[in-house]
Amino acid sequence: MVNLTRHENEKYFLTATGERKPFPSLHDPFSRELSVVVPAYNEELRMPVMLDEAMQYLENRQKQNPSFTYEVIVVDDGSRDKTTEVALRYTNKYSADKVRVLTLVKNRGKGGAVRMGTLSSRGKLILMADADGATKFSDLEKVEAGLKDLNTGPENLAISCGSRAHLEKDSVAQRSMFRTFLMYGFHFLVWFFCVRGIKDTQCGFKLFTREAALKTFSSLHVERWAFDVELLYIAQCFKIPIAEVAVNWTEIEGSKLVPFWSWLQMGQDLIFIRLRYITGAWKLHSPHKTD
Repeated sequence: MVNLTRHENEKYFLTATGERKPFPSLHDPFSRELSVVVPAYNEELRMPVMLDEAMQYLENRQKQNPSFTYEVIVVDDGSRDKTTEVALRYTNKYSADKVRVLTLVKNRGKGGAVRMGTLSSRGKLILMADADGATKFSDLEKVEAGLKDLNTGPENLAISCGSRAHLEKDSVAQRSMFRTFLMYGFHFLVWFFCVRGIKDTQCGFKLFTREAALKTFSSLHVERWAFDVELLYIAQCFKIPIAEVAVNWTEIEGSKLVPFWSWLQMGQDLIFIRLRYITGAWKLHSPHKTD
């Protein structure tokens, strides 16, 4: 079964005055144009740079277009540092209507953190963005354009994925032969077992319509590094249109990805994803549409 259970403390966020208020549900109608979900694990040092850039962009966009409304949900994935305290400074500065902090009692993994944040969002569109700020936040406009070019159909289903595939030649030149071998091996496993037609499944900059987020995240099982692959596999099973859009990307020091062991775990997860769906151990869940 998909693990959608929450600890009691994970159902609430803090306002700037310290008042506890309940998170809404993805099943509710949208009340904001955009939700930005930021998974964060021990990110007290890297996250402020990303949040400063994101908030400056979002605030400027709102000034230019007052009808544009947004929220940022920082999901502290059971951090051992001051990630929650740092994020709450932005709540105090911008209000809990714009910045909310969801602190998970235990570490779930990046996929689990993104799912919990997504299920607590209010946006018509939902953006997943990494806390390290590796992708330039203004590239939101590029993935938005990619989303608009898709035929969403009557159910309004679409996903636009930021992609680093155009940077692959340069990255290969800078990597060791071993890391390059691991990267191409992972790409082959993704293509062979799960997702075809998407060159970069792992870029942490993805934009969903609310309906597509509900449909995909409601069926998501994998909570760690390979969750992006299962998410796109689910989307392709549901025939949800997917765009892949080139974005700016810079490698930031402090990655939680351990080259060999993380790739090994992801490769194992890819095989299990395919086998579990084929055998019926995992099933696709089609929730009711939000409107």
